[in-house]
Amino acid sequence: MKDTMIKYSLKKKGATKDYPFGTDPVVIKVAGKMFALIFDNKEKNCRLNLKCDPIIAENLREQHEAVQPGYHMNKKHWNTITLDGSLSDEDIYVMIDHSYDMVVKSLPKSVRESLAE
Repeated sequence: MKDTMIKYSLKKKGATKDYPFGTDPVVIKVAGKMFALIFDNKEKNCRLNLKCDPIIAENLREQHEAVQPGYHMNKKHWNTITLDGSLSDEDIYVMIDHSYDMVVKSLPKSVRESLAE
Protein backbone atom coordinates (compact mmCIF):
# COMPACT_ATOMS: atom_id res chain seq x y z
CA MET A 1 0.00 0.00 0.00
CA LYS A 2 2.91 2.34 0.71
CA ASP A 3 4.14 2.12 -2.89
CA THR A 4 0.61 2.74 -4.19
CA MET A 5 0.34 5.95 -2.15
CA ILE A 6 3.78 7.15 -3.24
CA LYS A 7 2.96 6.50 -6.91
CA TYR A 8 -0.38 8.29 -6.61
CA SER A 9 1.20 11.29 -4.86
CA LEU A 10 3.95 11.57 -7.48
CA LYS A 11 1.33 11.81 -10.26
CA LYS A 12 0.36 15.24 -8.93
CA LYS A 13 1.64 18.13 -11.09
CA GLY A 14 5.11 19.23 -9.89
CA ALA A 15 5.35 16.53 -7.18
CA THR A 16 8.82 15.31 -6.22
CA LYS A 17 10.12 12.67 -3.82
CA ASP A 18 12.66 13.64 -1.15
CA TYR A 19 14.38 12.13 1.90
CA PRO A 20 15.24 15.14 4.12
CA PHE A 21 15.09 13.04 7.32
CA GLY A 22 17.04 9.98 6.12
CA THR A 23 15.58 6.90 4.45
CA ASP A 24 12.30 7.17 6.36
CA PRO A 25 9.89 8.88 5.90
CA VAL A 26 9.52 9.40 2.16
CA VAL A 27 8.52 13.05 1.73
CA ILE A 28 6.47 14.16 -1.27
CA LYS A 29 6.73 17.87 -2.06
CA VAL A 30 5.36 20.38 -4.52
CA ALA A 31 7.46 23.51 -5.14
CA GLY A 32 9.64 22.53 -2.17
CA LYS A 33 6.70 22.29 0.27
CA MET A 34 5.69 19.01 1.90
CA PHE A 35 2.21 17.65 1.26
CA ALA A 36 2.73 13.97 2.16
CA LEU A 37 5.07 12.02 4.43
CA ILE A 38 4.98 8.24 4.27
CA PHE A 39 6.45 6.30 7.20
CA ASP A 40 7.39 2.66 6.65
CA ASN A 41 6.87 0.99 10.02
CA LYS A 42 8.12 -2.60 9.66
CA GLU A 43 6.37 -3.87 12.82
CA LYS A 44 3.05 -2.13 12.20
CA ASN A 45 1.11 -0.62 9.33
CA CYS A 46 2.59 2.22 7.31
CA ARG A 47 1.45 5.72 8.17
CA LEU A 48 0.77 8.68 5.92
CA ASN A 49 0.90 12.30 7.12
CA LEU A 50 -1.23 14.72 5.10
CA LYS A 51 -2.02 18.41 5.42
CA CYS A 52 -5.70 19.08 6.06
CA ASP A 53 -8.10 21.93 6.70
CA PRO A 54 -8.58 21.96 10.51
CA ILE A 55 -12.38 21.51 10.36
CA ILE A 56 -12.14 18.65 7.89
CA ALA A 57 -9.30 17.14 9.95
CA GLU A 58 -11.51 17.02 13.06
CA ASN A 59 -14.38 15.44 11.12
CA LEU A 60 -12.12 12.76 9.63
CA ARG A 61 -10.69 11.94 13.06
CA GLU A 62 -14.20 11.54 14.48
CA GLN A 63 -15.32 9.33 11.58
CA HIS A 64 -12.27 7.06 11.19
CA GLU A 65 -10.15 5.40 13.84
CA ALA A 66 -7.28 5.22 11.33
CA VAL A 67 -7.13 9.05 11.14
CA GLN A 68 -5.29 10.68 14.05
CA PRO A 69 -3.67 14.07 14.75
CA GLY A 70 -0.43 14.49 12.78
CA TYR A 71 2.49 12.48 14.12
CA HIS A 72 5.44 14.88 14.74
CA MET A 73 3.49 17.62 12.92
CA ASN A 74 1.21 20.55 13.74
CA LYS A 75 -1.78 18.57 14.99
CA LYS A 76 -4.24 21.26 13.92
CA HIS A 77 -3.19 21.19 10.25
CA TRP A 78 -1.92 17.62 9.72
CA ASN A 79 -3.47 14.17 10.02
CA THR A 80 -1.73 10.81 10.26
CA ILE A 81 -3.55 8.04 8.44
CA THR A 82 -2.70 4.47 9.40
CA LEU A 83 -2.69 2.36 6.25
CA ASP A 84 -4.39 -0.63 7.88
CA GLY A 85 -6.96 -1.36 5.17
CA SER A 86 -9.85 0.27 7.06
CA LEU A 87 -9.98 3.11 4.51
CA SER A 88 -10.30 2.49 0.78
CA ASP A 89 -7.56 3.64 -1.57
CA GLU A 90 -10.10 6.07 -3.05
CA ASP A 91 -10.75 7.63 0.37
CA ILE A 92 -7.01 8.08 0.89
CA TYR A 93 -6.60 9.51 -2.63
CA VAL A 94 -9.19 12.19 -1.78
CA MET A 95 -7.14 13.08 1.33
CA ILE A 96 -3.92 13.22 -0.73
CA ASP A 97 -5.65 15.48 -3.28
CA HIS A 98 -6.86 17.77 -0.48
CA SER A 99 -3.36 17.96 1.04
CA TYR A 100 -1.80 18.77 -2.33
CA ASP A 101 -4.46 21.42 -3.03
CA MET A 102 -3.95 23.02 0.41
CA VAL A 103 -0.21 23.35 -0.22
CA VAL A 104 -0.59 24.58 -3.81
CA LYS A 105 -3.13 27.19 -2.63
CA SER A 106 -0.50 28.62 -0.27
CA LEU A 107 2.17 28.98 -2.99
CA PRO A 108 2.94 32.30 -4.70
CA LYS A 109 0.67 33.09 -7.66
CA SER A 110 3.46 32.65 -10.23
CA VAL A 111 4.22 29.14 -8.92
CA ARG A 112 0.52 28.21 -8.84
CA GLU A 113 0.16 29.40 -12.42
CA SER A 114 3.17 27.36 -13.57
CA LEU A 115 1.60 24.24 -12.02
CA ALA A 116 -1.70 24.95 -13.78
CA GLU A 117 -0.10 24.96 -17.24
